[in-house]
Amino acid sequence: MKTIAGLGKLLATLFWCVILVNLINPYAQPFAQLLALAGVSVLVLHLLELALFNGVLRAQPRAAVARIQVLAFGIFHIWTLPHVIVATQHVSSEEAVHA
Repeated sequence: MKTIAGLGKLLATLFWCVILVNLINPYAQPFAQLLALAGVSVLVLHLLELALFNGVLRAQPRAAVARIQVLAFGIFHIWTLPHVIVATQHVSSEEAVHA
């Protein structure tokens, strides 16, 4: 899984480089419009992933960096995150008094 995530991150980096080059120096039409549409679509999907995995990202030690990486790499970064399950402890009032 680690190899697939690393390869996915590499491909995502190449994708964003192509999108950036297209913004700086547009390719021939209609490819420039199609690349811009693809970039916006992927960005919207990554924003959706941010909303769906907000709990996992909030539990990370560097949550802001993790969110930026999800914007860039999407699910490939989420696969590499340790899955932290926050367990809430319900302490009764009697246990709280004795502590």
